[in-house]
Amino acid sequence: RLYAMQTGMKLDSKTPECRKFLVKLMEQLETMKKELSDNESVTQEIVGNAHIENYALKMFLYADNEDRSQRFHKNMIKSFYTSSLLFDVLSVFGELSDENIQHRKYAKWKAAYIHNCLKNGETPQPGPIGMEGEAYDDEFGAEGGGPSQEPYNPPQSQPSFHGHPSNQPPASNFSNIQIPPGSHAPANTPAEIPHPEAQPVKPVPVPRSMPVVDPSLLNNTQE
Repeated sequence: RLYAMQTGMKLDSKTPECRKFLVKLMEQLETMKKELSDNESVTQEIVGNAHIENYALKMFLYADNEDRSQRFHKNMIKSFYTSSLLFDVLSVFGELSDENIQHRKYAKWKAAYIHNCLKNGETPQPGPIGMEGEAYDDEFGAEGGGPSQEPYNPPQSQPSFHGHPSNQPPASNFSNIQIPPGSHAPANTPAEIPHPEAQPVKPVPVPRSMPVVDPSLLNNTQE
């Protein structure tokens, strides 16, 4: 929701409809901040960053495994697309790493490519075949550089969960996505989630910069 507010303010913070939406969203964020004051994923940026990144990677690995096993279906398309959106959300913590930029680009391209293939009755090609084409970068306005000059290699390890042991991946927003245990990772990856202490500590992300808030929005909120 914070990412949605930042994005919305950049797009339009002047028209009555958008102002109404943003004010309501700001109030909702303040309420959630108070209600979740004991949740480390909310109060500590490094925990929140790792929490979202880990879930994005989990969905990405599930979809990538389905793709490379040539099991093409709507749920794997949704998983690719959802993971790309979660990588977008990570930008509230600072600039994305080059690795996550590549994950986001690949996931968005794969979601659209497989969707179009199934829609047209064609059989998709598994893996990053054809990813370097101009249509990929032109269609998605790839951030962080032009077409990749090397074959894309998705992560081959299970994401680790940092912070408090209770920070497990949240339930998917797509109620019809059923992810069997272990199927979100490549076949050579153990299904069990490693203990947080066994993983290296992620570097502290760059503190996010809050967007400039229109003073009139805050005045409306107070009223």
